[in-house]
Amino acid sequence: MTAYTQVLMFFLIPFGGGIPAGVVYGAEKGLLWYQTSLIYLLSDIILALVFEPLMLAFIHFTKHKPLVIQIRKIFTEQTLALRSRYGLRPSPWAIILITFTVDPMTGRSIAKAAGHGFIKGWTLTIIGDFFYFLCIMLSTLWLKDIVGDGNTAMLIVLALMIFVPMLFRPKSKI
Repeated sequence: MTAYTQVLMFFLIPFGGGIPAGVVYGAEKGLLWYQTSLIYLLSDIILALVFEPLMLAFIHFTKHKPLVIQIRKIFTEQTLALRSRYGLRPSPWAIILITFTVDPMTGRSIAKAAGHGFIKGWTLTIIGDFFYFLCIMLSTLWLKDIVGDGNTAMLIVLALMIFVPMLFRPKSKI
């Protein structure tokens, strides 16, 4: 397996923890920052091609299931609460910010609810996610240079990715 494929596998981990690991691994294998960035972009395109049909299938097959109707109702309420911060019909910039601050699946779900089709919705979502990636990648590489060890930098960035958002998360009313 090539370094490109291995870095892609890190980026396909379904939570942000694969980013610092993939960045450090890529740097240790001699990949340049822009090569790592292109691999991440590819991982976002793969996410779009996998998540979109799953989202559409979920919507289609759960229209008349009582338990799922209740779950969708809760999800809709949460989505509306999130959307209310950015307006009932969030602008493209708001969708980018939502994706940056939450995750690509939420960003795409909001883009779909706002009426954006596959191409425009995923373009906005990928832009937001790519900004997030750039912040994490640059932070990881910068910290790696400071501490001198990629694994330590990766663990610090991963811990910060997990715990810092908890400090800023609003208290839920649910």
